[in-house]
Amino acid sequence: MTHLILGTRGSKLALAQSETCAETLRAAGIPVEVRVIKTTSDHRPDEPLSVIDERDVFTRQLDEALISGGIDFAVHSLKDIPTEVPKGMRIAAVPSRHDPSDALVSDEGYEVDDLPDGAMVATSSLRRRAQLLHHRPDLRIVDIRGNVGTRIRKVREGEADALVLAKAGLDRLELDMSRTVIPHAVLLPAVGQGALGITMMEDHPRYEEVRSLLNDRNTENSVLAERAMMRELEGGCRVPVGAWSAAEDGEIKLKGLVASEDGALVYRAEGEGSDPEEVGRRVARDLIGQGASIVLDEIQEART
Repeated sequence: MTHLILGTRGSKLALAQSETCAETLRAAGIPVEVRVIKTTSDHRPDEPLSVIDERDVFTRQLDEALISGGIDFAVHSLKDIPTEVPKGMRIAAVPSRHDPSDALVSDEGYEVDDLPDGAMVATSSLRRRAQLLHHRPDLRIVDIRGNVGTRIRKVREGEADALVLAKAGLDRLELDMSRTVIPHAVLLPAVGQGALGITMMEDHPRYEEVRSLLNDRNTENSVLAERAMMRELEGGCRVPVGAWSAAEDGEIKLKGLVASEDGALVYRAEGEGSDPEEVGRRVARDLIGQGASIVLDEIQEART
């Protein structure tokens, strides 16, 4: 059987995620070669994502490799995939999701409410910054970039008191370190967090085969709702948007959030139904109706 080429970024986390998918395909008798491709984020490792402000910062070069035929499929953290993918490309599969929650990492095992007054918390995410400041305005949020190991090292060297990372990434790397899960009431996850997205050209001859082996329908419905909300909000790396969705027996429940960058304004909405796209759009429109458009418009003006 002709082998498939899997494209991925080269971080330990990206490789661990890709190997999980590759092993599933190999177990079904499909040979898979893993090929590392550097993306914009790898070439600009010290710049905050909000400064780069490109929606395909993690995906562009992998997209180009798919379009040119250099790889057969790519494995991404789904939260990194823009809501609009290039023409002819699709998210072919969404494997079963890990816990989408964020985690607070520190040698002391702090929970958010236990952090000392004025503690320094490291994150490169505007979503995390906004929600943490809303809950704890006294915190000092400092920007941090690099792979998981680099971020942890920087914190241990004293650049911050604690670090916020996706729990799913820590679990996939099997890191044994002190961390506490941050409740969704304090910090709603990113759209698609904890899930993987497998992208392919829709006319690839083995598209359906890969989809049938890797896709989890409940997870797919959950992230479809979250991404529909994000698309309606026209959000990107510079918009503090949070979402969490659960799907079971054809029913989807979705929670959404939009916050100002300083955490002063937070809008929340919930919805449920059987059509993930419709649920996502409805929650987004609820948020906009509450006044979230004020935040979105201000951020859009700042970009131009």
